[in-house]
Amino acid sequence: MSTATLPAPEPLRARLVTHIGELLRLAAPVIVSRAGLMVMMAVDTAIVGRFSAQELAFYGLAHLPGNIMVGTGVGLLMGTVMITAHAFGAGNDADCGRAWRRSVPYALLLGVLFALVSLLGDLLFQAGGQTAEMAAGGAHVLAVLGLGAPGMMLYITTGFFLEGIKRPLPGMVAMVIGNIVNAALAWALVWGHVGLEPLGAVGSAWATSIVRWGMGLGLVAYVWWMHDHERWQVRRPVADWWSGAARQRHLGYAAGLSIGVESGAFGGLGLFAGMISPLALGAYTVGLNLTALPFMAAVGLASATAVRVGVAYGRGDRSDMALAGWTGLGVTSAILACVGILYRSLPEALGAIYTGDPELLEAVVPLIAFAAWILIADGGQTVMANALRGRHDAWIPTALHFFSYAVVMIPVSAFLVFGLGHGAHGLFEGILIASLVSVTILSLRFALLSRH
Repeated sequence: MSTATLPAPEPLRARLVTHIGELLRLAAPVIVSRAGLMVMMAVDTAIVGRFSAQELAFYGLAHLPGNIMVGTGVGLLMGTVMITAHAFGAGNDADCGRAWRRSVPYALLLGVLFALVSLLGDLLFQAGGQTAEMAAGGAHVLAVLGLGAPGMMLYITTGFFLEGIKRPLPGMVAMVIGNIVNAALAWALVWGHVGLEPLGAVGSAWATSIVRWGMGLGLVAYVWWMHDHERWQVRRPVADWWSGAARQRHLGYAAGLSIGVESGAFGGLGLFAGMISPLALGAYTVGLNLTALPFMAAVGLASATAVRVGVAYGRGDRSDMALAGWTGLGVTSAILACVGILYRSLPEALGAIYTGDPELLEAVVPLIAFAAWILIADGGQTVMANALRGRHDAWIPTALHFFSYAVVMIPVSAFLVFGLGHGAHGLFEGILIASLVSVTILSLRFALLSRH
């Protein structure tokens, strides 16, 4: 064949523009849905924080295992969206509905298990070095949070099903309504407005649990009564929900373990904060919440990066696969750098949203300013982990996450806090070090695989 007949290669600039456009288009709905989870926590944190620094410490302590369970549940249920999307792409609508029907009992089972674990808060917190008062206060909040776990798992798995058939809007609507209702309920229950008794942090837990059940049942009702439910066969009984969903569950194990390890490591840092003082735990809770909010943008971009890498990998286009991964990292870093500038510039104003306590504010402000550095590294590592998963490299990223956050972050943070006396600031220094290690080794892994 004459070289004159070969199509000219597309310029790098044009390919890059295409990748950025597709990345942002795919990421937008995921960002909105995932960010809603953190907005709900941010509102609760602000309401409880302005009520009492002590109650904020109870709230923060309870959410350490609470966040681990929710994060692990999200990972374990990811098989729902994977199987649904695959069936949808193959034009097999019945298998889409079957994936959802099998996931509902599994989601409820996970929720019940999480609720039972939530009853062990006092024992867990005292084993984690907390005082009897802190352990009792955190345990009460955790037990109430656990009541909403089955509802939350229902919301997650049904939302995954809807995303798999390219209908993310109902999940987004449910999240927006849930945030509005949660804010009103938390305001009333925490502070004792509209004639209610003030419940402090426990009031926010009741608000969250009620809303989680509302969102979960609301999405299930939408699926059950949506106009084309027959197309998806969502009302048919399913007898093999466990044996028939083995592959569906297995797809979620690596993601569930990875998220669980990372969440557990951050929970361990929260226990360190509680050992320092209730004030340090409150400051850690606020600082971590502000770190997690923009991190949801990274989660959305990471999910889109995985799709873009996966498409190129499926085509056998090594060059485009590498470009998709590095584009995801670059766009995420640029966006989070802008947020970091905001955090460095206005830490006092951001901290004042969460508390009016002068002592707590004084402790929180330097953590917010320092979090600006964490954002870029932490966002980058989740993008590169998902880029590797898009290349069908599932378990190595999980092992690298374990190394970065369990082997590196926990002992380094303990040394900085208790060995060098850096206090709560040492916790954030440990997070930065672990995130830099994580993004570096994951990027090296992606670069290596991109050559093959």
